[in-house]
Amino acid sequence: MAMRTYRKALICAAFLAGTMMTPAFAQTKTITGGFDVGPGGLQGNFNPMTAPAGYTWLSTYFEPLVTYDAGLTKLVPALAASWEISDDKLSYTFKLADETWHDGQKFSAADVKFTIELNKNPKTASLLSARLAAVDSVEVKDPRTVVVKLSRPDNALIVSLTKMMILPAHALAGIAPEDMAKNAMWSTKPIGTGPFKFVRYETDRFVELAANESYRGGRPKVDRLINRYFANAAAAISALRAGEIQFTYIESDDVPTFKGNKDYTIIEGASYVANYIGFNNQVPLWNDIRVRQAVMHAIDRNAIIDSLYKGSAKKADCGYVEGSLIPKGLDEYAYDPAKATKLLKDAGWDKINGAKPISWITYYNNPLTANVMAAIQSMLAQVGINVVPRALDPAGYNGIVMSRTSNPADFPLVYAGLQNGPDPGTLNLGLNESQIPPVGQNFLQIKIPELNAALNAAVAETDQAKATTKYQDVCAVMNKTLPWGTMWVANRYGVASVKLKDFVWTPAPGGGPFAATPEKWSIAP
Repeated sequence: MAMRTYRKALICAAFLAGTMMTPAFAQTKTITGGFDVGPGGLQGNFNPMTAPAGYTWLSTYFEPLVTYDAGLTKLVPALAASWEISDDKLSYTFKLADETWHDGQKFSAADVKFTIELNKNPKTASLLSARLAAVDSVEVKDPRTVVVKLSRPDNALIVSLTKMMILPAHALAGIAPEDMAKNAMWSTKPIGTGPFKFVRYETDRFVELAANESYRGGRPKVDRLINRYFANAAAAISALRAGEIQFTYIESDDVPTFKGNKDYTIIEGASYVANYIGFNNQVPLWNDIRVRQAVMHAIDRNAIIDSLYKGSAKKADCGYVEGSLIPKGLDEYAYDPAKATKLLKDAGWDKINGAKPISWITYYNNPLTANVMAAIQSMLAQVGINVVPRALDPAGYNGIVMSRTSNPADFPLVYAGLQNGPDPGTLNLGLNESQIPPVGQNFLQIKIPELNAALNAAVAETDQAKATTKYQDVCAVMNKTLPWGTMWVANRYGVASVKLKDFVWTPAPGGGPFAATPEKWSIAP
């Protein structure tokens, strides 16, 4: 059968643990994959409150109230069987599914109340704390009904809840909020409600899950689910070709090596992540907007997309991906080195910095990004900006940019990405002055009043049509004021063995979560 390529696809996949398998595994149906390989993964992270990514794996044993369908087009039930939103958009009532925690305790509305309040508490280091700021109270009406009341309308709340994995109050209530983030429990005995139960974690090697026999969606079709860890995508690809795993993320430049091979299926989809060059606003280098404009005009984005991404990316002129949020008339910042040189001269770049090196860090640790940053380095050098790329692991990167004690000079420039789909409200966390850490994720200390006003108006708008228009306003302000140098939105790819059946994977931002229905995954002999 010829290989098929799908966009935002539902596909079949499964795997055996290869050389690391024990005899016990060989007698069970086991799926093994590199689920945390690539930008959607986060190897070694088990705390869903502090996870900016890795939801492909986390959602096999944790579940949110609501999630997206696999096409990322609409919200669908998870632990909430249904929900209603009041006319004034200030009250959300959730009717809960009948489910049991992995340790046998009954899931209830008290767990939902506990989880929301826990995530809202900044002492837990939850990445959702700022996104739950509008939550005024959580009321338990009965064991299967919970009401979330807001102090103000927030059209991003319901989408924020897709990222909030519900946690067991009976297991976590005894842990102090300030001790929650790095508690050993997350990697030794986490308790969820999902189709698979946590079994063990072998440090830096793999995580093993077992089928949840009593799952409401039915007993999973395989007995074991294993997530193997790899240093990079190339190592995972080697394991895939050797038959040790049956699924992994791949870089776009690896796609041609799988085309035409009947043993594999390629999955393709939009990343919903805008890659950008981030200007640290605490560093005077970027104060003059002419310098930021010069950076944009110095980079031939189309050439990089064509030559390095092989056409699998789309140029972006603001932070949004969804076409309905992008207004007409944006400045495209066309490649123009002469204009860039003049802008720098007019801004007095020789006095601001001249040829002195500027550290440029990223957490994207792969050959494609290295080539992209090298190309940009060369283009910027042609106009007199000397950047020095430096790739870090995600933990090291976050330790620098999110720490309140870091020296701004350590990261004057970053190459990063921020998901903004299917929820446009996400950008508020990275751009609004009110979201400067530790409250939110505006680690670049962006302080642009016009942008703040546009973001606040968009997030507060409850009418969907009006909200779309206001998000277009945000896009226009981003384009004009350049808090970032937005580069492109790239596609992402996965490859799966054709032995996998009913396997669902979507190149979702941060890995999702989405309705992957892992209880239905199976593997052919």
